[in-house]
Amino acid sequence: MKSHAQAVVIGGGLVGCSILYHLTKLGWTDVVLLERAELTSGSTWHAAANIHGLHDSTNISRLQHYTMGLYKDLEAETGQGCGIFQPGSLYLAQTEAREHQLRLQAAKARYYGMNFHEVSRDEAERLHPLVNFDGIRCIMYEPQGGNVDPSGVTMAYAAGARARGAQIHRNCPVTATVPQADGTWIVETPLGSIRAGWVVNAAGLWAREVAALAGIALPLIPTEHQYFVTETIPEIAAMDRRLPSVADRDGEYYLRQEGKGLLVGAYERDMRFWAEDGTPQGFGHELFADELERIEPNMLRAIDRVPVVGSAGIKRVINGPMIWSPDSSALFGPVPELRNYFCCNGIIPGFSQSGGLGLLSAEWIVEGEPKLDMFGWDLARFGAWAGKDFTKARVRDQYANRFKIHFPNEERAAGRPVRVRPIYETQKAMGAVFGLNYGWEHPLWFAAEGEPREETIGFDRQNWWGPVGREARMLRDRAGIIDISNFARYRITGPGAKAWLDALLANRIPGLPGRSCLAPLIGKRGGIAGDFTVTCLGEGDYFMVGSGMAERYHKRFFDAVPLPAGTRWDSVTEAMAGFNVAGPLARELLMRLTNADLSNDAFPFLRSARIEVAGVPCIALRVSFTGDLGWELHCAEADQARLYAALLKAGEPLGAGPVGSRALMSLRVEKGYGSWGRDYSPEYWPQETGLAGLIKLDKPFLNRDACAEVMARPPREMLRSLVIEATGAEATGADATGNEPIFDLDGRPAGKVSSGAYGYHVEQSLALAYLRPDIAAGTALDVMVLGKPHRARVLPGPAFDPEGRRLRA
Repeated sequence: MKSHAQAVVIGGGLVGCSILYHLTKLGWTDVVLLERAELTSGSTWHAAANIHGLHDSTNISRLQHYTMGLYKDLEAETGQGCGIFQPGSLYLAQTEAREHQLRLQAAKARYYGMNFHEVSRDEAERLHPLVNFDGIRCIMYEPQGGNVDPSGVTMAYAAGARARGAQIHRNCPVTATVPQADGTWIVETPLGSIRAGWVVNAAGLWAREVAALAGIALPLIPTEHQYFVTETIPEIAAMDRRLPSVADRDGEYYLRQEGKGLLVGAYERDMRFWAEDGTPQGFGHELFADELERIEPNMLRAIDRVPVVGSAGIKRVINGPMIWSPDSSALFGPVPELRNYFCCNGIIPGFSQSGGLGLLSAEWIVEGEPKLDMFGWDLARFGAWAGKDFTKARVRDQYANRFKIHFPNEERAAGRPVRVRPIYETQKAMGAVFGLNYGWEHPLWFAAEGEPREETIGFDRQNWWGPVGREARMLRDRAGIIDISNFARYRITGPGAKAWLDALLANRIPGLPGRSCLAPLIGKRGGIAGDFTVTCLGEGDYFMVGSGMAERYHKRFFDAVPLPAGTRWDSVTEAMAGFNVAGPLARELLMRLTNADLSNDAFPFLRSARIEVAGVPCIALRVSFTGDLGWELHCAEADQARLYAALLKAGEPLGAGPVGSRALMSLRVEKGYGSWGRDYSPEYWPQETGLAGLIKLDKPFLNRDACAEVMARPPREMLRSLVIEATGAEATGADATGNEPIFDLDGRPAGKVSSGAYGYHVEQSLALAYLRPDIAAGTALDVMVLGKPHRARVLPGPAFDPEGRRLRA
């Protein structure tokens, strides 16, 4: 065994071998994989190994599409058979909602050049004559769908990596991972130790145990999962072709051909956890006793749809473990609290995702950032608040509802609440309906007396649409009070505070007390990795506000810039709370509670001051994400309840009241304001987002050279405002929500929606979208809302207050 390596991958399953292979493809040939037993031990060997390309997330679809196309190339490259069968997949919709989902996925496939299209019942019956298509509203066909051989694919990745110089050691468990002062790691095994530039935890069922060696806890828990394979079915034996797989997700099962029979699997409601306190070290190729009665309801639905299942004998039952994260998506990326430690764990549809995950992991490790924005899978989306009880509750919900549609704006209740502020119960009594943001409960909207306090879910406008409109109109006409306690807050203190912020962020940092600025954070490839409001409180004392859900994500960037002597940055998110008071009467409301001069001359836009509001010390910032006149008030969490009560009381005679984050979404889309994680991401360049004016290339900052390089290029797309004008037969009673493809009237891809909402003040359905730069204001386009063309028009600027008069009033 070698003593040094650029990277050590721990885990010889499908994903670990894919990461090893892709590291070598990107030029890192001095890499080693360590497997505690044999390759494919754990979850890989017993997987059903289905492959499919489409996903609700556009980037996951792109990742899966890459994976599906990789296997034949991998087979040709290595000579190792991958057992590839691609007879296609049929996707069935029994409900209107499922039809909406499939049509939207088909529109995305068309946009990205993937083959996923609707077929008639006659065509579907020709493709799969054993399926009863009664009651099916819509049938989509994916010609590349199918399955592969789990062992063959894993061995092909391993062979490809070995051919480029990688070493693989089987029967070599890792016993310790010891961080070194220079950022490297000593990886200890019974066969010797390796000094590694990077450690990659791809340990599958043992990911928790491997992470614990480095002193970290991952929110993962295993479950049992069952599928069965039938005996030979005469109708299949008589065929001279392979049948496509069947994705009947409304029926809550999956089904495909296996040999001359069928493989049927299910995610049952009566699920079982396994190894909650740790995966046994000696576990490998074992299975659990089968309990087919637990999946009987799913089996009966499969029999209704494919009657031959009911008459076929069962050849074998597979009941094996798989390990889940709280949202069933991968835990992916470098651990923010450690140097050069990478995780890729909790992967469920591994054979659809292994290639893409391997490629993006290698890009992140070798090049510093993946080409696709993967924040939805970034392990930094969870913090220490995602403990065992939360993880278990969420995994139970995810498993039992595996095939349930994830609707836009849906908030699932499992495992909540986790983190609450002092006014949580007060807001609850006021009719607040809550959402989850990095563990925090925050109000989405407020139900009036007699209105339901649970929201319905769906693709079209739901029961919250009216109350949200009431709040948005109240703020635009009078004033509103928005709880922004879920924003991330930081204090930067010490003699080098300004220098550190200048070295971190792309805008010039103010040096005078009371001055604030908006400052982008730039990613490794020159895109937008974050946006912050930075305020100078005094010499060597700065206050910074950013995205709450990205707090742990942004730690990686903060730690990449050395702190000057005597200087530190601290998160004060838990210690502080805050409110945004906004609307044309915001000044009048606040003047009832403070002696501070809030006039436009004394307190103009982008200024700040320490003031008292109702006797509560606050950091007041003249900014507002609503695009209206407003102030952010940041106070100690202990003072939150007192400040909230005073704001509500002062607002009552003015007709002002509480406003939730759904209305805030509508208001900021009206104003054309982008939001990190939706409209801003590392995939987009500054000149594409409209933030180029905040980039100061004449000073050094993190990733400045990459930023200068991309800003010297012409924009690929531009963030623009759209009004969706569909009426009559075109209208679906739905608004764009994000990721909808957009086509020009010649049918060519024109762009995609990044955010969408109904603008209650302007009384129009709106969207923010990245469009081809040749598309001018006034151009008519088709936005694929629910997968159907909705005529839209490009606006010359934001729909609300394009001159910014209200903001600066």
